[in-house]
Amino acid sequence: MAIHRIRLWFRRWWGRNRVTLAGGCAVVILAVIFTVHYWEHEEGRAEGRGVQDPVFRSLEPPLVDLTLLRKAKAEGALCLDGSLPGYHLLRGEGSGSDKWVLHLEGGGWCNNAESCASRGRTALGSSMYMEAMHFVGILSPYPSQNPDFFNWNKVKVRYCDGASFAGDVESEDQSGLKLFFRGQHVWEAIIDQLLSEGLAKAKQAFLTGCSAGGLATFIHCDNFRNRLPKDATVKCLADAGFFLDEKDISGKETVRSFFNEVVHLQGVAKSLPNDCVTAIEPPQCFFPHELIKRINTPLFILNPAYDFWQIQHILAPLESDPGGQWRRCTMNIRYCNSNQIEILHGFRKSLLDSLNKFQRNKKGGMFINSCFVHCQTMSNITWHSPTSPRLSNKTIAEAVGDWYFERGVVMEIDCPYPCNPTCFNLEFI
Repeated sequence: MAIHRIRLWFRRWWGRNRVTLAGGCAVVILAVIFTVHYWEHEEGRAEGRGVQDPVFRSLEPPLVDLTLLRKAKAEGALCLDGSLPGYHLLRGEGSGSDKWVLHLEGGGWCNNAESCASRGRTALGSSMYMEAMHFVGILSPYPSQNPDFFNWNKVKVRYCDGASFAGDVESEDQSGLKLFFRGQHVWEAIIDQLLSEGLAKAKQAFLTGCSAGGLATFIHCDNFRNRLPKDATVKCLADAGFFLDEKDISGKETVRSFFNEVVHLQGVAKSLPNDCVTAIEPPQCFFPHELIKRINTPLFILNPAYDFWQIQHILAPLESDPGGQWRRCTMNIRYCNSNQIEILHGFRKSLLDSLNKFQRNKKGGMFINSCFVHCQTMSNITWHSPTSPRLSNKTIAEAVGDWYFERGVVMEIDCPYPCNPTCFNLEFI
């Protein structure tokens, strides 16, 4: 009954409001539905398969407190509303005490003063609303859930700027509203603080991020490498952060227009590669297909080929589907008709075409499954469990670990939907 009420409320809300790329409340709503429905689905699927893993099921994820950067204000590193940025740190143990994994939180972007002000009244724009977080997936401290990184120092960096940790505007006055576009300063202040906490002595380090945090990983990967000891092994992983510069179903350049507004509003160009912004329009340099051309640090790209977030917001946004023909398809891939499936296959092809050159990157790694999902590193089920999605019979955690520790080449591309029976496909309706 609770699930039904959440779905009904979401459908009514979806119908009355333009769920823009700005995220904000929509991201929170999606997170609630995803979390509840995800576990409902996976518990049933595990039981249906006859999977019995009491050890996996009984492990309680640790609740890690928020740490605020007390010196951040003096450095101009502030959330949208002017509050202090923060992070969660779980110390490593034993052989992992000098190893670090950082995860950059995601949650969309804001593209105008109004949407940024609204965002500033949520945990995605203000630390006033942030709470302690459970560490799961790639941040889990249990070897059965996180076999290669379980005992490392683990950090969750909270996202509160609305521009993938890349905004850089000194003025606080934005169209008559007091807003702080300081994502770049937040990034620098967080890393400075973590260096003083022991990151400066890291032997191995791994920068990861999901969605807008995945895009931030592309943006800051080389900077992260350069801030750490030269003899440290440093690599990056972007989860569901490869946003495509594709026209929507009506032929409009919806995402390009949106990113253009984000980049100009928040002064993001200063945080993007200089050789890119001097050669083409700066907003184009906010897209991963341009960023990966310039990243020298070893990089792993994890992305679903049928990313529900991109399908809902880039391929078939509400404003490009006034008749609602795509509504059910974007909420549940099982409801897509044959013509819509062909268009989704074309969207998948665009992703693979954008990654064609990267497939020849000898330092790189890739895991592109054909699931209707978004982020996959921050859930125990999708990261590493008895019912995780698999390619070449490996979970995402196993594939990432093999790549990071150079146990083998990992360039995995799934067959088209619906061929992979291990996929978890999110269902909103």
